[in-house]
Amino acid sequence: MIKSIKKGIVALLMFGAIQADAQTQKPLWPQMKAFHSFMSGSFHPAEEGNLAPLKAKADSLYITAKLWSESAIPASFKPAETKAALAKLEAQCAAIKAAVSDKKPDEALKKMITAAHDTFHHIVGECRKADD
Repeated sequence: MIKSIKKGIVALLMFGAIQADAQTQKPLWPQMKAFHSFMSGSFHPAEEGNLAPLKAKADSLYITAKLWSESAIPASFKPAETKAALAKLEAQCAAIKAAVSDKKPDEALKKMITAAHDTFHHIVGECRKADD
């Protein structure tokens, strides 16, 4: 199961690496895009009290966070701050995966995914260099 998830994620990353943002003509960070797809598919339903997608996607959320954390940081991001925030995000996603496995209460999972979502937004917003 994990191998098939990893293969699917790698295929998504390879496809994403070919894509470019048509509006800005800047290259995308494919690992960020892959992570975002799992984050949005997990967080937004959780906001409304539906934790089923998070429980189903916890492994993928962690795997994409790890792949993102291990990827090269684009020049348009602050390297030290981004690296630290990605490490935090990876740890948060590992904790979410463990909490789902341990069948922690939905309220605890909701707090955890909210914190990880906040970290994600810190990376995509605050970790960017001012001129980008």
